Amino acid sequence: MGEIVGAGLLAHVPTIVLPDGLRRELNDGHESTLYSGLHRLRGEVFDVVKPDLVLVFDSHWFTTVEFVVTAAERRMGFFTSGELPRGMSSVPYDMPGNPEFARLIGTIADETDECWITAIDNEHLPVEYATLNFLPFLQGDEAWTSIGVCQTADSRDFATVGKVVAEAVRRSDLRVVLIASGAVSHTFHKLRDLRRHEAAPEEHIYSDEARYWDHRVIDALERGDHAQVVEEMDQFTSVRPEGHFGHYQMMIHALGGAACTAPGRMYSDYENSIGTGQVHVWFDRPADGWTGAI
Repeated sequence: MGEIVGAGLLAHVPTIVLPDGLRRELNDGHESTLYSGLHRLRGEVFDVVKPDLVLVFDSHWFTTVEFVVTAAERRMGFFTSGELPRGMSSVPYDMPGNPEFARLIGTIADETDECWITAIDNEHLPVEYATLNFLPFLQGDEAWTSIGVCQTADSRDFATVGKVVAEAVRRSDLRVVLIASGAVSHTFHKLRDLRRHEAAPEEHIYSDEARYWDHRVIDALERGDHAQVVEEMDQFTSVRPEGHFGHYQMMIHALGGAACTAPGRMYSDYENSIGTGQVHVWFDRPADGWTGAI
């Protein structure tokens, strides 16, 4: 029987893969804790739990009529971002996958009429930087696969996907790490203003309301009060969390949903990225397992 050996809400913000000098220049000469935090996460967590598979809930990958999970034997090539080609240009990547596990997710999804998840093994399926930006920090010998955020889904659908993933892990023999890849609040400053808001301090977050809700969510995550976050999701979405916060919703429901009480460990400060709220929060597997999980 497989197990989820750890999970995290992690920021894939493009500044983490910028050259050192430029990254510090944008932050008034200071290092971003989002950058240093991922290095710490590798040594303190990934090198310890040694996962067989990393599953990324990718908030940049929007599907429409179904959820999709990557099922290729290997995804490799060069990535240039259509959004930010100046900062992410011809970046090489090489990720072994796990087609059997991806197909198992699809099979379990077929057993319910509550959601639709299709395993796609096309080696040319585009890859998003919400998955790729973690590779320089976290990738080892394990397999990597991704699930997109269906843009027509709601919280009920995200919860079902999480439960399907949990059941797939249980039926496997894998040690799996889950990454909810994305921001908390996610509204950018306007083009004429954003260059004045590139530094990390939270004073640059888009609005006081966004900052309030981000802190409320992060505080709950640190306390392990996932029930609060789940129950207040409709209010939180008023500040437009990235991807409807679907990346977190799928992850937490794989861990037991509102019943999960795993406290979060901060692997970064709460940082701004041109108006959006960014943070790394890690959840260790409790000794007695994930409360409420399948």
